[in-house]
Amino acid sequence: MNPRDSGTSNADWMARSLRSVWHPCTQMQQHESVPLIPISHGRGAWLYDPEGRRYLDAISSWWVNLFGHANPRINAALKDQLDRLEHAMLAGFTHAPVVELSERLSALTGGVLGHCFYASDGASAVEIALKMSFHAWRNAGQTDKQEFVCLQGSYHGETIGALAVTDVPLFREAYGPLLRPAHVVMSPDARQALPGESAADVARRAANALESLLQAREGHIAALIVEPLIQCATGMAMHDPLYLQLARTLCDRYGVHLIADEIAVGCGRTGTFFACEQVDIWPDFVCLSKGISGGYLPLSLVMTSEAVYQAFYDTDVRRGFLHSHSYTGNPLACRAALATLDIFECDDVLNRNRERAQRLGSLLAPLAHHPQVRHVRQRGMVWACDVVLDHAASAASFPRRFFTAALEHELLLRPIGNTVYLMPPYILDDEELALLAIRMQTVLAQVMHA
Repeated sequence: MNPRDSGTSNADWMARSLRSVWHPCTQMQQHESVPLIPISHGRGAWLYDPEGRRYLDAISSWWVNLFGHANPRINAALKDQLDRLEHAMLAGFTHAPVVELSERLSALTGGVLGHCFYASDGASAVEIALKMSFHAWRNAGQTDKQEFVCLQGSYHGETIGALAVTDVPLFREAYGPLLRPAHVVMSPDARQALPGESAADVARRAANALESLLQAREGHIAALIVEPLIQCATGMAMHDPLYLQLARTLCDRYGVHLIADEIAVGCGRTGTFFACEQVDIWPDFVCLSKGISGGYLPLSLVMTSEAVYQAFYDTDVRRGFLHSHSYTGNPLACRAALATLDIFECDDVLNRNRERAQRLGSLLAPLAHHPQVRHVRQRGMVWACDVVLDHAASAASFPRRFFTAALEHELLLRPIGNTVYLMPPYILDDEELALLAIRMQTVLAQVMHA
């Protein structure tokens, strides 16, 4: 049922949702005072509620919607696919969309990562990469390699394996007894620069800490997992690309797989299609999700090398990679991803995004001089800053107050703690960019003076 056609009010939809839907990353009791926003439809960068109010989707609906809501080209591709094949199991069968998508993604790596394994969501992709790394070492006879390394403040998902390499207490603490501990090493977050240090200096310090661990645990570590260039869920922590170069060198030196979690930072978000391209290195595994299907359907995948693939290639089924789910490589989701790649190619998206990013950064440059704003930073189509708050109570309520005030100004924004960030879709025109920048600054002023 479409709320727009039902005559049901926003308040009625909110009440019905609260009775029946358990919303993610939410303390449900808060919705007694902070209303849910019913959404009836979307067009371009805008979402609309049943009563006609609109909201500029400045965070791409949790970083997935790259080319706007109800995109005509993705819609057309899905309608065509729906009349051909909606789903077929990928065990023992194959189909054109999954083959073409795998080939096109491999081509974007120059064939270095030539094998794609499919799943449904980012956490599942991380689980696959971790299991694949462990199993590859086991098949190679290196059975002691069972340990993983992640960065301070890292976030890689909320399933058990992914949570084990996540270093965000909010997500980890309740489930700690279920988790296999991972090694946590210094983050290259440039905000940690000491007086006189550059972001590259921080990257070197972090790499030195990584080497100390790899040396101490040599022969026991299976893989290092990183979000290249930006640790997103920890507050858009950006680091110098040098860290990736150093990490790749260290992983090679100590026989450790490098897993690049590009679930949020891939698909053009940082300025290149893969973030790793900016330092001309390839990891052993790349995890993709979120934007790969344009925000339309659940889809994730792990790309890996011929060497890893060959570690499983055998007549013995026990040496195969034993992981599956019913909707692996769903044709509709793959077709949405192919339409997304078509838009990248046809619209010269990466070059146009560089212009959009420069425009957005210029519009928000005055915030660098705001007395309560720190660490204004940008990497491609991700902009962020940290807000200095007076006391703990103010800090605790800041995300909720900012989110609510932003809605009043037709913006969908969800701060992470005291970090305000923008991750807009790749379709904003100059007028929408200006509107976003001006209103975001208005919201910040309103919340800071409340």
